[in-house]
Amino acid sequence: MKYMMFVCTDTEPDTGDAPDIDAWVEENDAAGRRLDGDQLAGPGAATTVRVRGGELLLTDGPFTESKEVIVGYDVLECADLDEAVRVARAHPMAYAGRIEIRPFVS
Repeated sequence: MKYMMFVCTDTEPDTGDAPDIDAWVEENDAAGRRLDGDQLAGPGAATTVRVRGGELLLTDGPFTESKEVIVGYDVLECADLDEAVRVARAHPMAYAGRIEIRPFVS
């Protein structure tokens, strides 16, 4: 089953030692669980696109004002949600930020 893992900042990071991101990527790439992933540019580089009444509306920056922002993503292939949670738990941003996991609609 495919899962999208949103990697987000958090205003209350854990103060403990986080795992190494390079080791996390290498382990999950080698196991075939990580299909794709990358960092994203900051929220200042975002463009929000909407169409209202047939008119294109563009807004610089993110749609919402938030202290927590999405800074990256990973696409996972896992047997089930339990495995996806184990993978996300080992990601450094589970300590320094937060991870949101969503299954793809199939």
